[in-house]
Amino acid sequence: MNCATPEGTKKYAEKFKDLKTNYRDFMGLQISSIGLGTYLGLPNDADDRLYEEAVQAALLSGCNLLDSAINYRCMRSERAIGKALKALLDSGKITREEVVVCTKGGFIPFDGGTPANPAQYFHDEYIGPGLCATTDIAAGCHCMAPAYLRNQVERSLKNLGLETIDLFYVHNPETQLDEVPKEEFYNRLEKAFAELEKLVAEGKIKAYGTATWNGYRVESTAQEHLSLVDVIKAAQKAGGNDHHFKAIQLPYNMGMAEAWGFPTQVFGSQTIPVLEAAKANNLAVFTSASILQARLSKNLPAIIAETFPGFETDAQRAIQFTRSTPGVTAALVGMKHKAHVEENLKTAATAPAGEDKIKFLFSDK
Repeated sequence: MNCATPEGTKKYAEKFKDLKTNYRDFMGLQISSIGLGTYLGLPNDADDRLYEEAVQAALLSGCNLLDSAINYRCMRSERAIGKALKALLDSGKITREEVVVCTKGGFIPFDGGTPANPAQYFHDEYIGPGLCATTDIAAGCHCMAPAYLRNQVERSLKNLGLETIDLFYVHNPETQLDEVPKEEFYNRLEKAFAELEKLVAEGKIKAYGTATWNGYRVESTAQEHLSLVDVIKAAQKAGGNDHHFKAIQLPYNMGMAEAWGFPTQVFGSQTIPVLEAAKANNLAVFTSASILQARLSKNLPAIIAETFPGFETDAQRAIQFTRSTPGVTAALVGMKHKAHVEENLKTAATAPAGEDKIKFLFSDK
């Protein structure tokens, strides 16, 4: 197989006997509760090598969930994952079926570095070949036209050295809402999903979702707000009741806890937090910024150590908070250094804390 499989990921999880509470179900796959993210860093050779080492270390230490985006570090993060995967696959230390690879498309990416003339580059790469029109572009940087997204999937497959992406996200679709009315936005999203359904049928992706920053966190009256109900309706129109819209991604951590504690999603007669809404719709939730780009990795209040005892560092405690929150499928953590992989993945050996710990931190103590 050229993708993650239930059998492969089960075999992977069974290798790590000391991480029995680390693995969770996603589409029948066993995935680690902590995933490696690849957003931060410079588009240079030095950071490429660091990511290659970090990815290999993670895969050999019980983390089989990798997350990227084509625009991260000018496509170099995807390529670093690809090199790391190839090295381990060639050595026989892992198989493709054991690893869940996720990436995103939507923001217009540069190729390896910033071009001398970005506008000319964009015209030559996308407008000229007819992959999108200028009217498809929002905020000067975002596009989710069907032909454009197909192109991005195919580029990502090449960057990653894969035949199939396990989960492909439309990246920050709410960017379009700065310039496009709601009705037109959901029409565009439906067309994007229809193209992704075709890519599923072709075996180029296994499933798709939406990776957001503000969309699911802000109140329902905000311009950037995404209605999960309406997003699912777009998927149903695109793919019927057997559509392949399976997951959402959004920031969630101790400093950005809206997904758990802030009601943003109108669901029937209620307005509920997005984690609750996702659960009601059988959607997985992957959290980005789980340690807030390292800002939660040190100097946390003493109450955090008291609430999550037994950990060596604040980064571990912050990760434990996120992965322990009900409804979170996996906490994504940017890990460019092998040492950070080793530190952060120690958290996976501890069972998730109970919901009472999460509630306690937000109660009036």
